[in-house]
Amino acid sequence: MANVFGATSITEDVLSGVNLQGKRILVTGVSAGLGIETARSLAAHGAQVVGAARDLTKAEAATAQVRTDAAAHGGSFELVALDLVSLKSVRACADALLAKGEPFDVVIANAGVMATPFGHTADGFETQFGTNHLGHFVFVNRIAPLIRAGGRLVNLSSSGHRFSNVDLEDPNFERTPYDPFAAYGRSKTANILFAVAFDQRHRQRGVRAAAVHPGGIQTELGRHIDPSHLQAMVDQISKQLAAEGKGPFQFKTIPQGAATSVWAGVVASADEIGGQYCENCHVGHIVADDVTISPISEGVRGYALDPKNAEALWKKSEELVGESFE
Repeated sequence: MANVFGATSITEDVLSGVNLQGKRILVTGVSAGLGIETARSLAAHGAQVVGAARDLTKAEAATAQVRTDAAAHGGSFELVALDLVSLKSVRACADALLAKGEPFDVVIANAGVMATPFGHTADGFETQFGTNHLGHFVFVNRIAPLIRAGGRLVNLSSSGHRFSNVDLEDPNFERTPYDPFAAYGRSKTANILFAVAFDQRHRQRGVRAAAVHPGGIQTELGRHIDPSHLQAMVDQISKQLAAEGKGPFQFKTIPQGAATSVWAGVVASADEIGGQYCENCHVGHIVADDVTISPISEGVRGYALDPKNAEALWKKSEELVGESFE
């Protein structure tokens, strides 16, 4: 019988007894938080891990333990430069990987930003949509030929997708008043929809895609959120939990947060996770749009898994980046 994992499972629980020798895995965003632990745990089980990061100097220092664990267990780790804020950088990184021609078994699109002040990427897109979605959209689609048959794509999303559906009429907040969490919600919904559409396009060759919510974790991702605002959110959640007779909210640890990424990437069955939203090391259930749930409750909104919504986002994304990926 397969092991059953949950919210408190850590990467080492999920990967217990798993040998990843011969597997080549790409992880974006390896200079902090979840990206480091995701790369470390996979390399520590024998995988050849390629880590992508914007700041290679920072990433080099941050991933010392990844190299140590890789060397001790027959894995390997290397860094490549990838700045998702710039499509020039995205395309250069993808082209370099294609030129090298070494295939991947798993791609984990982990990098991202959250609740940033209003701004734009180098290509003029709203910062969060441009970084979290469009940067990965171009990068992953360009390197898609390198993903082996039987391989997987894992997109890091969030329960924050419930803040907002995508707005394909005004993706850059040119007509809508900017709200940091609405923008974050749009980008995280886009991460799920991208997985749905990518899965549909590549499943015939055995490549599956899923989106994952790691849980509430204190990492550099929250650097743009005012500490008092964050505390107020935590207090409100704890108040809701108390009313339900439960204990106060507790953040997940980073190894607990990275567990769902590695579970979806190398442990769960492909048919189970393909085209799905996963959380706490299992596939999430759909929660109707009109049902109010707390930020830490499980569940995915139907609009984030809607195939028609996914196709519309794909077409809009191609239009925005000026590139076709059929």
